[in-house]
Amino acid sequence: MSNPLPPSTSGTHRWASSDLQVATEVVHAGVSPESHTGAILTPIFQSSVFVQESIETYLAKGHSYSGSRNPTVAVLEAKIATLEKAQTAYCFGSGVAAIVTTMATFLRHRDHCILSNSCYATTQEVARDLFGQLGVTCSFVDFTNLAVIEAAIQPNTKVLFSEYPTNPTLTLTDLAAVSTLAQQVGAKHVCDSTLASPMVICPLTFGADIVIQSTTKYYDGHNMTIGGAAACASAEDGLSIFSYRNRHGSIMSPMVAFLTLQSIKTMHLRIREQSINAAQIAIFLAGHAKVAKVGYPGLADFPQKSLADRQHSNGLHGGMLYFVLKGGADASSKFMKALRRPWSFGANLGGVESLITYPAVMSNGTMDAIQLQSIGISEGFVRVSCGIEDIQDLIDALEATFNAC
Repeated sequence: MSNPLPPSTSGTHRWASSDLQVATEVVHAGVSPESHTGAILTPIFQSSVFVQESIETYLAKGHSYSGSRNPTVAVLEAKIATLEKAQTAYCFGSGVAAIVTTMATFLRHRDHCILSNSCYATTQEVARDLFGQLGVTCSFVDFTNLAVIEAAIQPNTKVLFSEYPTNPTLTLTDLAAVSTLAQQVGAKHVCDSTLASPMVICPLTFGADIVIQSTTKYYDGHNMTIGGAAACASAEDGLSIFSYRNRHGSIMSPMVAFLTLQSIKTMHLRIREQSINAAQIAIFLAGHAKVAKVGYPGLADFPQKSLADRQHSNGLHGGMLYFVLKGGADASSKFMKALRRPWSFGANLGGVESLITYPAVMSNGTMDAIQLQSIGISEGFVRVSCGIEDIQDLIDALEATFNAC
């Protein structure tokens, strides 16, 4: 039977405009029906090698070895680039791999990097321990204060690394201001926006050079894959990151790319529901007698509420919040043991299942008490990743948990 699709010099049939709304982009951006069969889903190209007809076709085809490029991964990269408003994007085996590769791309021996002092603990370890032993110096400062960042600038500063919002304290950064500062001193502004996702904010539109995503979180949304991505405002930076990915051997697997391509299609729906749930849960917790403090960018008393309103899209503030239990470590231990379904106690975030995390021993477990206290993580600090379950079921389960402890 003849090929039912029209011929194309690129081997694919482009069936979607480039000028689409986000609800259409999450489904169709970067994706085309498979050229030979018309399959609507991008196939899993589970092959390490791609046969070449000649030197000329090898140079033109772009795919020769999956350790460098893979067709399934490339489709996901095109979709992520569209959603992040980027020129190009590259996918990795994990979010940390994306961070390490990006930092390795722009930092050399005797260079200097400035990071948020409340960013993800593993990011701090990567900067301090891994790059520190390679001769890179790092400063960890308050990214809510531009003057403090500016004071930390050195002649050899090459990267300003923000996190939006920070994990788990949810502090926000004026991304445009940091981007302007980075440009003034000739540094790259790298922003890890994993906890927000492009449904809440696109850092590249605020002048950031590279945005990092742990696709494990909101891009996946179903707790089934581990992956990462770096999306770049310039093709030149993207090519540099691509080159370092080849050297590090950290490309995403085709199976993970395929699964992520499917889960992205509902990301806008998931994050909308997660944001709605988070807002209502934050209000519930704020009025509870056993809770000392609640942090959520959508709350009226959130310290950076005006910045959140200015930078966030569609009135969404994401599915992450935190609260502080009265009673410290003992209260936290009792709460986790008493936790009722549909809540689960686990270390991930961004999935459709609602998760509770205890950062002092989980996401930030490598920090000592002084470090934890300096960034606002007390023994009663609890991180919440809201899922898409019925809001009343979630609130009832929290109330039952409080009553049991």
